[in-house]
Amino acid sequence: MAQQKVSVVTGAAGFIASHLCDYLLAKGHRVIGLDNLNTGTLRNLEHIDSGDFVFINMDITGFIEVPGPVDFVYHMACPASPIDYLQMPLHTLKVGAVGTRNAIGLSKWKRARFLLASTSEVYGDPEIHPQKEDYWGNVNPIGPRSVYDEA
Repeated sequence: MAQQKVSVVTGAAGFIASHLCDYLLAKGHRVIGLDNLNTGTLRNLEHIDSGDFVFINMDITGFIEVPGPVDFVYHMACPASPIDYLQMPLHTLKVGAVGTRNAIGLSKWKRARFLLASTSEVYGDPEIHPQKEDYWGNVNPIGPRSVYDEA
């Protein structure tokens, strides 16, 4: 019998990440959801009634430690709305840079596959819609979006 896959989802209480948790659980994964609830909400997770889901209230800008083996790390954490990241600019920078480093560190430590997700906001204020993968963006490194774009 194949061993159950274990997935860690950072930003698990966010809208998209909570749906990823649902998907992974439906695929038979054990899911460890991490979130500090700065912009996510437990309402996005309250419907989950599975012994295969564990929520840990954690700020990923600090060391990330989870017990046991991990097969996948899905890094979905970061304030992604201009309203949110403009209210928390330094934290947004830390989540995007230090949090990503920590999530990669967890993945490396656990020998897990790693996926980083983002939004089109990383392109800055785009001049092309929709953005193709070869579009480098229109990022202003000192503009109001910069805390998200640069991190």
